[in-house]
Amino acid sequence: MFFSIIVPLYNRPVEIKEMLNSLLDQRYPHFEVIVVEDGSTKKADQIVEKFKDRLDVSYFFKENEGQGFARNYGFERAKGDFFIVFDSDIIVPADYFDQVLAGLERDGLDAFGGPDAAHPSFTAIQKAISYSMTSPFTTGGIRGNKKHVGQFHPRSFNLGISRAVWEKTGGFKLSRRSEDIEFSIRMINAGFKVGLIPEAYVYHKRRTSFQQFYKQTHNFGKGRIDIYCLYPKELKPVHALPAVFVVGLSVLLMINVINLLTMDAIYFLHILGLLGNTFLILYTVLLFLHALVTTKSLKVALLSVVAAFTQLIAYGSGFLSQYAHKFITNKKVGE
Repeated sequence: MFFSIIVPLYNRPVEIKEMLNSLLDQRYPHFEVIVVEDGSTKKADQIVEKFKDRLDVSYFFKENEGQGFARNYGFERAKGDFFIVFDSDIIVPADYFDQVLAGLERDGLDAFGGPDAAHPSFTAIQKAISYSMTSPFTTGGIRGNKKHVGQFHPRSFNLGISRAVWEKTGGFKLSRRSEDIEFSIRMINAGFKVGLIPEAYVYHKRRTSFQQFYKQTHNFGKGRIDIYCLYPKELKPVHALPAVFVVGLSVLLMINVINLLTMDAIYFLHILGLLGNTFLILYTVLLFLHALVTTKSLKVALLSVVAAFTQLIAYGSGFLSQYAHKFITNKKVGE
């Protein structure tokens, strides 16, 4: 089988160099790489050029339209039997294609997604973010787990589709924000078999600061409402849990302030504050202990608690703001 790797790129020349370096070590040699520069001001053409004597790699530059349409641009030029979509901020393990081939043969998949993990070279913050995005105690726990909620929807940092899927679906219909979930839903509705290959993982850098991570996960929350507008049945109770967390945290903060400022504490509010604070402390301790066991680093475990709260608050607030935006102001998807 011949694979075509499609990588959309926007102002990340250093990251694509590291990713291409990792592809040099692949045990399975039958693949090409298509880098699609999506209107970047920091172009990576010279970096990609240096790999052409060692990789079957092509570079294209197009006007900025978003990563979804950049991937479609790559699909149109791909020669492979199977297309693999990567984000530019990943490192690919040497046995990646071996695992993909085994999973495709075992499960008879037309499209698949793989999980992500933290590489030893990642910074402590990157490892903490990786923990948060894969932890069973945050919204990330279902990403690389067979025991996910409902139908598995591959994410575009590590996504594979057959040529038949591309030809029938036409690829991505949304350019940004939850474009991969929307695409996954259409694949499944078209009758293709879609699943997770747990062994086909990649090392995913994600964001390098909590500020960047907040912005990213805030958009994830908004995107879930966008998907709800298009496919109402795809919204599950679990998707609203971060929003419940944000509302509960806000209410608890107000209760604590009232209890501190009130000379004669209101009994009902005192009990609510006690229960809420106890739950929050227990949850924080549980997060820390699990992160400590998982990452085997005190520093990363402490940062993982920060990452988890950042993720929940950002996703939940994005979910709530987009819900208000769509159903109070009646805006269309993408506005």
